[in-house]
Amino acid sequence: QVQLVESGGGLAQPGGSLTLSCTASDIRYVANTMAWFRQAPERQRELVASITSGPRTRTNYADSVKGRFTISRDKKMVYLQMTNLQVEDTAIYYCNTLDARLRGDWGQGTQVSVAS
Repeated sequence: QVQLVESGGGLAQPGGSLTLSCTASDIRYVANTMAWFRQAPERQRELVASITSGPRTRTNYADSVKGRFTISRDKKMVYLQMTNLQVEDTAIYYCNTLDARLRGDWGQGTQVSVAS
């Protein structure tokens, strides 16, 4: 089973920034269209951003993060640059394939907490 490892979370003040990273035990897994998801307490996991593979990547973002978050990737890792963080961005962030049919186990995620 492929293992996903997310990192880079932490505590930020409103308006602050964090950059998350994601890698997989099998880098071929990261070659899929990848996405970042988040799950806040007592809420369902939601899609935050996605990025296709290949030389011309395409990205998509949830309305709530457009203009503030940027997803990117290289051959081995997927990143989520988060700026102008808001309290409502507080959640555990996970990466995985966008296509649920290709999706393996979820990683542990990385906690992002935004508070003044």
